[in-house]
Amino acid sequence: MANYNVDALTSNNFPQTFTFKVESCKAIPNPYLAKKRNDPNALPNAAMYIVLCDIQELPKERFPMETNPREQKMTTSVAKKIKETLFETENPVFYLLNRGILLSAESVKYDQYNQELTVVFGDPEVHGNVDGGHTYRAILDNRDKLVGAGGSPQYVKLEILTGVEDVFQRLAAARNTSVQVEDKSIAELEDRFDLIKDALQDAPFLSRIAFKENVELTNDAIDVDVKDVVAILNMFDLARFPDLSACPTISYSSPKKCVDYYIKYHKENESSGSQCNNPYYKMRKIMQDVFRLHDLIEQNMKMFYTKNNSSGRYGAIKGVFTPKDGETYRSLFFQNPLEYKTAKGLLIPILGAFRALLEEKDGIYVWTTDPFELLVQNNNELGSELVDTVISMHRSLGNNSNITGKNPNLWKQLAMLVYVTKIRCAI
Repeated sequence: MANYNVDALTSNNFPQTFTFKVESCKAIPNPYLAKKRNDPNALPNAAMYIVLCDIQELPKERFPMETNPREQKMTTSVAKKIKETLFETENPVFYLLNRGILLSAESVKYDQYNQELTVVFGDPEVHGNVDGGHTYRAILDNRDKLVGAGGSPQYVKLEILTGVEDVFQRLAAARNTSVQVEDKSIAELEDRFDLIKDALQDAPFLSRIAFKENVELTNDAIDVDVKDVVAILNMFDLARFPDLSACPTISYSSPKKCVDYYIKYHKENESSGSQCNNPYYKMRKIMQDVFRLHDLIEQNMKMFYTKNNSSGRYGAIKGVFTPKDGETYRSLFFQNPLEYKTAKGLLIPILGAFRALLEEKDGIYVWTTDPFELLVQNNNELGSELVDTVISMHRSLGNNSNITGKNPNLWKQLAMLVYVTKIRCAI
């Protein structure tokens, strides 16, 4: 039977390590490494492993499940069919009929001699079960019933991906094609996004926002997901993040959870018949400013960087992308031309720092200092300090923009920079 690290699994701490027997393991070569291509956009560190495992050998303790975007409701027709196929041991084709379990992991090691696989999950936000949660639960809930029942053993396919942290959200969305209707779609049907629509009614990008699922995101028609809109606004929620010690890193790491909080606020205020106490209602006057500020920062990242690094090449920084021949980049909301595209992990913490300029006055969020003037005054002093701080932290963290974007110390440093600059300029 499977062996596993008991200490890791009886604690909520990460990393968590699982070692178990498998029937086979096939490592799929990374095509960019195999062909010696050097393409920073292609996740050259990504790797894929295809594994067949006897269901009885899966670890007794569960793989991390926080990364799965849906709950496992086992009363559905699909879940029942999975269970039925699992019990067909006289005609064991489970591994062929079932698409298996998808895992995102920090590392995978295969001991071919002992046919043992070791999988390490290092970050609870991006490592764990991504898809196949119903299959996994059906196996764990029913495999003991198959012991001694006769028939042949059943096998399940595991697909394990490593090095996909930077695209985890897209991976989860793309692989869960059969997921039930997303919360954002329900919220749109219930008119919960009207609050945002009203605040952005004059914004040129409102028509480009996808407020529900199954709307194809394109480069010109509808190319902004409402999850990203809500995640950005979440950084300016003074109810959840009242001071500079509070870090809204969730805006970078989990836009879906930001939508969950948004819906929760809206529902809580429904009973009173007014959304006046909803933080998103309170920020309606500054919403368009937030998205203008996002694009202003994005558009001027290179200028801010080169102010104190005249000999440095902004485009050479990992996480900064230069358009290829015939390709053009534009800012997310106002479609301003961009010389470079900057990874969210480097950009979003800078934008979030401007929460330090907000206060609530008469039930409305207002700026205590004009964020646009503060950003560029004194020859772009603040903008340059913010970018220098981000790039310095980025390099110290191994040039991994995903890790950079989730670092709470960075968020605190940036917010303090904005706050101190405001105080200094007011004297």
